[in-house]
Parts: sequence; structure tokens; C-alpha cells
Amino acid sequence: MNRILLFLAFGLSTVSIHGQKVTGCGFKVPPRSLLKTNFQSVYEARQIITNMKDTIHWKENFSVREQNGIRNAYATIINKMRWIIYDNNFLEDIDAYASTKWASISVLAHEMGHHYYNHTISGTGSTPPKEIEADGFSGYVMQKLGASLNESVAAITAIASDRASATHPAKKDRVTAITKGWNQAKTETGGNAGGNTGGNTGGGSGGGNTGGNTGNLPSADDASWISLTVQSIKDEKVLLSDDGKNYQAADVKAGEAFVFRFEIYEYGWLKLPYYNGYRTFKLMHGKDYSILWNRRTKNWTVVEVPN
Repeated sequence: MNRILLFLAFGLSTVSIHGQKVTGCGFKVPPRSLLKTNFQSVYEARQIITNMKDTIHWKENFSVREQNGIRNAYATIINKMRWIIYDNNFLEDIDAYASTKWASISVLAHEMGHHYYNHTISGTGSTPPKEIEADGFSGYVMQKLGASLNESVAAITAIASDRASATHPAKKDRVTAITKGWNQAKTETGGNAGGNTGGNTGGGSGGGNTGGNTGNLPSADDASWISLTVQSIKDEKVLLSDDGKNYQAADVKAGEAFVFRFEIYEYGWLKLPYYNGYRTFKLMHGKDYSILWNRRTKNWTVVEVPN
């Protein structure tokens, strides 16, 4: 059981980088000796998480447990049940360090995001695309709960690692993800409360969310997004990736533009069938691309559409 939990829990482990402890989700553990205020969080974690679910109309059942001394908060699955486990002292220290009660709430929202995207059942542990998805979910939920943008990014600004690693993105990218989620929640006018930050409880078990046509994204005329079309009389399936390692299937409908962005960098990767394997193409934000069939080689290729 311990070995299984090592792979399924998000934020469970802590490491030390230059003397600073960092959780598995890339949060620096704030040393209590550095706190300058007695600011205390005023919430019950179980009720806060219930409020979050009600806000986005998500009926998933959660178990919540306080476990002081772990200096962490993490999402995991134990005996097929979803859990969020947290150290109340750790959360209160984050509130004091960031000088707002919203800091700890955003951390809980982040962990809930891992469950929302089913990251905890993928068996691959933390990756930058997953952390970006959970950050975007956090920003979305925080706005729905009434937090300002500054309050929503307070925790990440105060305790996120400046540099990216194999398991988590850099602080600036995380702030960007939270901001996107917050802005989307603010601009929504009815429709699906989950918006682009969620989808459904069965999605997101692979790599990062590449966006796609979900109905709540900026218009196809937004020149900073990628537009992908396929020259085919039927829908075609492609593979997209934020990090070049974890790929996610996407359907490009015949005669329609598939408009999306990669979450981590200003570019990403596209895989298409090629002979007995796949060929990989690098796609840049702000570009339009077309997938063409080469009748001579009997393979798909990608060309950039000129401005």
C-alpha cells in the first residue's frame, strides 16, 4: 500500500532544495520562524471543499483528513476513495506568510483540482502539465468563491518555486495559469459552470490540457491561439502534448478549425501516424497549421498556413 500511495498522491513527499523544503506540488514550506504576523486561517477544510464543489456543481464525494506534522496538503486515493489530507498548521503558516486567508483556500483548491482532472489515478505522479491544470482550476474556483485575483495568486506568489523542475512548473507559469482560470470564471456568462478548467470527472488522466474547442475559450479569431485544420472528408484524431512526453488525443473535425493553446510553453508537439510509427511536429502559438495527406508517401504531414 505504501508503494502505491507514493505514485498516486500529489504533494505527499517533500524535498529539500538549498535548505528549503518543497512539497510534491512545488510549494515551498514556509518556516514558522520567518512568520511576521499571528494571522490565522478561519475555516474548516471540509466545509471549504464542500463549498468549492457546490460552486462548480460537482457532486464527487470526498473524504478529508487533518494530519498535523506532515507540513503538507495533498490529494490521493486510498481504497478507491478520494482523499484530501492536510496539515492545519501548514495551511495556517501559508496564510500568515501570504497575509491572507485565501492562500490556504487556494492550496486546497489546487489539490481538489488534481481530483477533478483525475490526476490521482493516472499513476504517473506530479508533472508540470498536471500542476498547471490544477493551478488553473484553483484560479477558476477562487474567483467563483469571491477572491480577488491578487488573493487567488497570493499563495503561489509566496511559496511556489521560482524555477521549474521535472515535477512542477516555474512560479511565473503557475501565476499565469491561475490568472487564466480566474479570468475565465469572471468572463463566463452562464453555460457550463466547470468551464475550461474542468471538463468531466473522467477526463485529464493523461498529460496537460491543451484547451481545444470547449465553448468557453476566446474566439477563433484570437491570433495568439493555434488554429489546426485537416484536409479530410472525415474527422481525424491527433495527439497533442505540452511537454513532448505525455500526449493527449484530440479530434479535429472535417471542415472545422480546432483552436487551442498549449499551457506550459508558447509551443507544443503534435504527433501523426507516419509509416509504421509516428512523426512529431512542433507547433507555435500564434500560428495556423493544416494537416495534409501526401498521396505519394501515403502519410500525413503538417504545413504552416501563411499569414
